[in-house]
Amino acid sequence: MDIERKHAELIDLFVKQAAVLDGPALAGLVLEASSHPSLFAFSEILSVPNLAKLEGTLYSSSLDVLRLFAYGTWSDYKCNAGSLPALSFDQVRKLKQLSVLTLAETNKVLPYDQLMQELDVSNVRELEDFLINECMHAGIVRGKLDQLSRCFEVQFAAGRDLRPEQLNSMIQTLAHWLDTSDSLLHLIQDKIKWADTMSEATKKHRKEIEDRVEEVKKSLKADMDLRSNEEMFFEHGGMMDYEEDRVRPKRRRAPMP
Repeated sequence: MDIERKHAELIDLFVKQAAVLDGPALAGLVLEASSHPSLFAFSEILSVPNLAKLEGTLYSSSLDVLRLFAYGTWSDYKCNAGSLPALSFDQVRKLKQLSVLTLAETNKVLPYDQLMQELDVSNVRELEDFLINECMHAGIVRGKLDQLSRCFEVQFAAGRDLRPEQLNSMIQTLAHWLDTSDSLLHLIQDKIKWADTMSEATKKHRKEIEDRVEEVKKSLKADMDLRSNEEMFFEHGGMMDYEEDRVRPKRRRAPMP
């Protein structure tokens, strides 16, 4: 998050400078921006009205360079090197870093052979050093170097500037994502309502069981009280019979003649 904040601040700085410069000073700003080791997005600078004024002037090549760094790759530069100014060492390194990001947009497993061809690297050691020191350490990609399979497995890659021809596709993707999110939200809301309904039903069922248990308890208690009273009654009646029998005078038999 701190890296993103610093990157945003850097872009804002160049945008403000571009808004007040023109001619050679603006061309110098393009060189500085395309060489900066921490800047990897250029479309906001490219959108500054002053940049469009370079079109058709002596400094129009600077506008082409900025477009190249916003949307292009090292291969694009090689194909158009005759119409573009020579790049500095820092610019070449930056454009190769951006080329790795472009490859990572569509593939998460990048073969070494493809990378060496795209970056004009002659051997695996040089390629791995570039990926580690210039890409992973810079924070623009994360991944695993698989020497056995001779490939770079991309786990994360920073996004590049959106090319104009990608805009419609991006809008469609976002619209689809929005529709999917709405459907998911409705599904979650339905699940919440169902859970609430089940919760109320469960509470009602529990209350019915508790009431039934109380009724059974009361019935058992009443039955036990009745049994207890009956036992006490029978015990009391038995004692009365025994006492009456004990105190009743006994009849004497008449003597035999």
